[in-house]
Amino acid sequence: MNRERISDIAHADHPIKSPLDDDSVRRLLERAVPGGNERVLDLGCGGGEWLLRALAMHPHLEAEGVDVSEGALSRARRAASDLGVQERLTLHHQKAEDLRSSQSFDLVLSVGATHAFGGLLPTLAAARRHLAPGGCVLVGEGFWDRAPSQEAIEMLGDFTDLASTVDRVVADGWVPVDGHVSTRRELDDYEWACWGALAAWALDHPADPDSAQALRTATTRRSEWLRVYRDTWGFVSLILRRAPDRS
Repeated sequence: MNRERISDIAHADHPIKSPLDDDSVRRLLERAVPGGNERVLDLGCGGGEWLLRALAMHPHLEAEGVDVSEGALSRARRAASDLGVQERLTLHHQKAEDLRSSQSFDLVLSVGATHAFGGLLPTLAAARRHLAPGGCVLVGEGFWDRAPSQEAIEMLGDFTDLASTVDRVVADGWVPVDGHVSTRRELDDYEWACWGALAAWALDHPADPDSAQALRTATTRRSEWLRVYRDTWGFVSLILRRAPDRS
């Protein structure tokens, strides 16, 4: 059972693949695209959930997304057609870091996908290449809310604390203009939804050859969350603008 299929099933009840609820997503998008006629790019768009919400909110907005998963892009196309926004959405099937566009964007977002670029700062460097003057970046990244165990670091990665994460962004030439730290409820709802959906799918499809693996994966991931990183890991979404060039 490949990782993409596991992810698709796990996110069936939580389509935003990060610990944010609907109100948080809406508020971040309202802040990031205040005019409603912006051009938006999602680097690592998956099924296009952020773009589809932005397009549904603003009838004059145009959006592009890039992802390596053809299956996810196909879902995005179907959803865009169902919403009637397909003419304002362009999708690219390729690595996000390889995208070359002749146009710039008022908002470049990458939430929960910084691993694809090798970390937070490389993600911001990629976003910078596509950003129009005066535009902003919406990026989502994990952080350590408390000192983690070595097991948690090996499992999730070598994050920093929230203040240090923001300091790194500022030192890289960005100014935070808004943000959202996922609440305990959002973090817990996300984990329960993911591993609950995967476990439920396994129980509902006992004859599927992947059923046993799906149930084992759900059990393992739920245990890792509860025992290893639930009390230490957090998630922050930042809206950033470029700092003025003082050279």
